[in-house]
Amino acid sequence: MENLKEKIKAIAPSAVFEENTQVLTVDVDKNELRQLAENLKNDESLAFDYLQDIIGLDLGDALGTNYRLFSTKNNNQALVVKTKTEDRENPALQSVSDLWQSANLYEREVYDFLGIKFIGHPDLRRLFLRPDWKGYPLRKDYDIESNPITLKNESVEEFEGSEKLELDSNGHIKESNFQLFDDKDYVVSFGPQHPSTHGVLQLRVSLNGETVKHIDPNFGYIHRGIEKMCESYTYPKILHLCERLDYLSAAINRHGFCLCVEKALELEVPERAVYVRTIFDELTRIASHLLGWASMANDMGAITAFIYGMRDREKIMDIFEETAGGRLFTNYSVIGGLMQDIHPNFQKRVKEFIPYMRKMLKEYHTLFTNNPIAKQRMLSAGWLKIEDAISYGVTGPSGRASNWHNDIRKIEPYAAYNKVNFNEITRENGGSFDRYMVRLDEILESLSIIEQLIDNIPDGDYKAKTKPIIKLPEGEFYQRVENARGDFNIYINSKGDKTPYRVKFRSPSETLVSALEPTVKGEKIADLIMIGGSLDYVIPCIDR
Repeated sequence: MENLKEKIKAIAPSAVFEENTQVLTVDVDKNELRQLAENLKNDESLAFDYLQDIIGLDLGDALGTNYRLFSTKNNNQALVVKTKTEDRENPALQSVSDLWQSANLYEREVYDFLGIKFIGHPDLRRLFLRPDWKGYPLRKDYDIESNPITLKNESVEEFEGSEKLELDSNGHIKESNFQLFDDKDYVVSFGPQHPSTHGVLQLRVSLNGETVKHIDPNFGYIHRGIEKMCESYTYPKILHLCERLDYLSAAINRHGFCLCVEKALELEVPERAVYVRTIFDELTRIASHLLGWASMANDMGAITAFIYGMRDREKIMDIFEETAGGRLFTNYSVIGGLMQDIHPNFQKRVKEFIPYMRKMLKEYHTLFTNNPIAKQRMLSAGWLKIEDAISYGVTGPSGRASNWHNDIRKIEPYAAYNKVNFNEITRENGGSFDRYMVRLDEILESLSIIEQLIDNIPDGDYKAKTKPIIKLPEGEFYQRVENARGDFNIYINSKGDKTPYRVKFRSPSETLVSALEPTVKGEKIADLIMIGGSLDYVIPCIDR
């Protein structure tokens, strides 16, 4: 770590290292950010090749950003780089989108909600909000009344132009506009209402004949402003919002937020709750993978497979309902443990499900995986190289299908994952079939995890005692969990109040959609639906 500090200090003399932080954190002058970023990314001895997130902040007298970086080549070493701009009227920072592809959407998101312009970004449009939106909602001085509800439809022209900022020879910012598509391009609109987008998503696709040239994703059709809502919600209330980020990873996301708050409070959770939470997480993962398998098969015309997958997923929903009272949203994990103890039938029903599911997986392979038409189609399209997976931030099963070892349960074990043996499922080729197989094989590993825990749930309390009003100490807190789509990160900035100053959720689905560009480019338009199904993104996770 000291060696890393010395290298950073040599590149950015203004660097100030923060004390008592979860990960190594450094503040740098905005004028030194770009040079530091280039060295962190390109220096082989540093090799910070994974930009997990960019967090935009209103610091009161300034606007700032946190860059959360990891080095996949140096034992997943973590680093947070902070910078800020004091100019609230025309705030600007140098873009890093050419270094990490994941920064493309992250910078647009920060611009959309805080108004920070990124010089050198190739496509600085609003990401979630309408082009005619006034102001920046995550600023503390944002006037909520400035945007009355309108039923005016957006015109196609509003999507066509984009703004690019560059520095001229005198160091002044100059603006230039460009067209996203050439006049000769044939552009088709996929969505926003389309059964295979698995949410309200628009993809504008330019074609050369039947071959995909470029994809422009448009979000925000169901954006709910959850991160803004968190600023006025108490921590127990935020739990309900967490589940609604990704309805297929609801229990995992809620668990992650509990872990972040508990870490900040230094609250020890009873072992009984730790085990049950882990079992719930793995049942949630299985349920999500079943729906992913079923819907992908359905998108390819296999209706019978869809029925099988939904039927077996229902068995998990029934187990959830009996213990927690909820099915899709269980509301089960709470700060300190569990809402209530498990149902007397819980262990029995879970143990009955394990051999049943193993048997059904064999039938899935007979029914669909080994179908020569389906298999050949999946094997023929949708390649994502490991370098692109890391650059775009494609984690979870989709990243592991490109041979990127990124399972948070292995890298940063939490809950009861350090008490069980399981394999991190990876494949080498990074095609649609590989992503398909990783999810089915992960179901087997989840069953193994559950099997190791279900008969060993400790006796005792299911919840630690907490204060009626929960206040976090002042500071910044992070927590990573492995949800069904990948690296889900929770960031909490606390000023010591009962409500957070800032909450940021890292959406794994956002990077999955951004990776459509390298994955689908050059493929046939007919394979777009299948490839999208193999990536398994969930739109509400993006439109948070």
